[in-house]
Amino acid sequence: MNTAFDVLVIILSSLLGIFLIIAIITSVLIYKLVKSVRRVVAKGEHFVDSAEAAAEMFKSAAAPAGAMRSLFNIIEVVTKHKKKGD
Repeated sequence: MNTAFDVLVIILSSLLGIFLIIAIITSVLIYKLVKSVRRVVAKGEHFVDSAEAAAEMFKSAAAPAGAMRSLFNIIEVVTKHKKKGD
C-alpha cells in the first residue's frame, strides 16, 4: 500500500509542477497581450482626438468659407446682370 501511495504522490506532484509551469507561461503571455492592447488603445484614442480636432477645425472654417461662397455668388450674379444690361 505504501508503494502505491508513493507512486500516486509522484504522479500528482509531477502534474502539479507541469500545471504551474504552464500557468506561469500563460500568465506572462496574457500580461504581454494586455500591455500590447493598452498600447493600441492609446494610439486609437490619440487618433480619435486628432480626428476630432481636425473636424473642429473644418467646422470652424466652414462658416467663413460659406460666407465667401455666398459673396462670390452675389458678385457673379451682379456682374452677369450688368453685362446683360449693357
